[in-house]
Amino acid sequence: MSVVIIGGHDRMVRQYKEICQNHKYKAKVFTQMKTGLDKQIGCPDLLILFTSTVSHKMIRCVLDKVDEQRTNVVRCHTSSQNALEEILERHCS
Repeated sequence: MSVVIIGGHDRMVRQYKEICQNHKYKAKVFTQMKTGLDKQIGCPDLLILFTSTVSHKMIRCVLDKVDEQRTNVVRCHTSSQNALEEILERHCS
């Protein structure tokens, strides 16, 4: 299964990927708006938006490109390790 994380802190990217790997997910993490972001997202099983650390423009860009019928979208205000683990545990089952 695949996860795309939008937002979060730059220094936490490695930890986010390790947590996802521990839950048997492949992860892509985008903490900042990049050129061609909409093309890099693909069609993940789970999209996590850390809303406290991401711009409205980035959220709009991502949500316009994601098929919400095939992708679960989770919004979380906190971008901590515990928040990510709780989200993944909830969606693993």
